[in-house]
Amino acid sequence: MIKQVFKLKRYKMTQAYTGNGPDKKGFFGKFGGCYMPESLMPALLELDQIFNTVRNKTEFWDEYRDILTNFVGRPSPLFFAKNLSAYAGGAKIYLKREDLNHTGAHKINNCVGQILLAKFMGKKRIIAETGAGQHGVATATVCALFKIECTIYMGKKDIHRQQLNVERMKFLGAKVKSVEKGRGTLKDAMNEALRDWISNVDTTYYLLGTGAGPHPYPTMVREFQKVIGIEARNQILLKENKLPDALVACVGGGSNSLGLMYPFLKDLNVRMFGIEAGGKGTNNGEHAASISKGRVGVLHGNLTYLLQDSDGQILEGHSISAGLDYPGIGPEHGILFETGRVTYAAVTDDDAIRAFEILTKEEGIIPALESSHAVAYAIKLAKEMHSEQTIIVNLSGRGDKDLNTVKKYLSGVTE
Repeated sequence: MIKQVFKLKRYKMTQAYTGNGPDKKGFFGKFGGCYMPESLMPALLELDQIFNTVRNKTEFWDEYRDILTNFVGRPSPLFFAKNLSAYAGGAKIYLKREDLNHTGAHKINNCVGQILLAKFMGKKRIIAETGAGQHGVATATVCALFKIECTIYMGKKDIHRQQLNVERMKFLGAKVKSVEKGRGTLKDAMNEALRDWISNVDTTYYLLGTGAGPHPYPTMVREFQKVIGIEARNQILLKENKLPDALVACVGGGSNSLGLMYPFLKDLNVRMFGIEAGGKGTNNGEHAASISKGRVGVLHGNLTYLLQDSDGQILEGHSISAGLDYPGIGPEHGILFETGRVTYAAVTDDDAIRAFEILTKEEGIIPALESSHAVAYAIKLAKEMHSEQTIIVNLSGRGDKDLNTVKKYLSGVTE
């Protein structure tokens, strides 16, 4: 039985944000922007200009779609999880199977788009940050495909708990640089990638992996990930002849959730739930629930919700899932939260592990621990709905990478 330890903040929806952002300066309402060192501003302005040029070119999107179809394997299936639905009782649960993409997660969608931008700009070197390793693997994969030099920054803690993905990156030809500073997690890896970019901005493209960071990255990542929701919308209409009643996705920086939700934002009857990492509990400080427990501030070039102390110093996030322990949230999630269009909740490590076990045994699908947070909440939500209603869960990645972590956790060994 899933424990009822979900922490929610509910806001009365007045004027819901339905995707009409950002403005020219990269703000989604008050969130976003570009708070970066002066040395990077020309590169970011160039990137914004080029993105706005190529996004209007049919040939760019034709090449993007061709790679997604013939290399990545899209469209990903929308799977009716009959056994999981019966286990939960109540609503039908559908899984958007991003775990079946080449490289095993949703990250590849964004990497394909950005490597095409880098090629268009004539960049000779790619750098990226990674936490769970899925973005690193996807980046290394597209760099191998396009024969471009690749360096991945990864925190020492994440290297330890995601060794399989580290080896995958190396086999693909990437240099994996261990980040020893801080707690050795995603935030620290992102800091080092930005330092590298400052030093090598003329030749290097920074392939950022989530819906956070300075403008124009949040918009770019969302545009390359919204293929998830476009497909899901068409697929559920074919299967059910109606839109879903609810969408559920895990939220770290927020790219997989935005990818699913964005094409549905104008459909106000579709409820949406973003699931953060509750860690060991949102009241003891060991979590990564940036919206549920955070305050507005600036990190990595954008104004958003962050985990901070009373002096405004950024706190370390904790999650059993390496991809959810970022202490902030993408800026578009900030406005989705404040206008009430998306409800955000936190799921603990315990409940994520339990959902990992349930989905594996009920459906024969081993989910990433990140995705397991969404599965846990969907099980709870389904119980509150009736049998003719439907939920789509974004199964953002597969769980091969997490088997050692889960095994240790179940044996009583915690990170």
